[in-house]
Amino acid sequence: MPLPEIYATHRLTPAKGFDDLKVGDRYPLPSRTLGDATFAAFQAVSLDNHPIHYDAEYCQALGHPGPLAHGLQVLCFTAAGAGLFPHEIGDALLGMIEVRAKVLKSAYPGDTLYPVLEISALKRQRTTGVVVMTATVTNQKGETVLDGEHTYLLRL
Repeated sequence: MPLPEIYATHRLTPAKGFDDLKVGDRYPLPSRTLGDATFAAFQAVSLDNHPIHYDAEYCQALGHPGPLAHGLQVLCFTAAGAGLFPHEIGDALLGMIEVRAKVLKSAYPGDTLYPVLEISALKRQRTTGVVVMTATVTNQKGETVLDGEHTYLLRL
């Protein structure tokens, strides 16, 4: 079933098909400063209640300046839907088919994180295309906090 016409006339960005995408296309995502609200929101969604993520005194006793952001929380900040990529490809997006990430540095309350997605590979298939994107999160000091990869399947 095709999308209603309003979606075509109310796009945030011009439509792109698989063949319009290029290796090296970058999609910066909104920066976020970690605070009590972001930690509480992730705890509510994940149900993770380990004190390393929520108890400042516990963390300081272990030598940390404060609670550590959960690695999955940092990964969540790379969600493509926060940026323009899914708006460009529109209803050609069939879904995310793979994600991987490596946490390289701890992130603490007060850190500002800068996520970016960048197309690193395009694999045209018979009726679909695979888009591989590097996912990088850098902190306010320019240090890479997370390095990963998203893979999306698109309809040609």
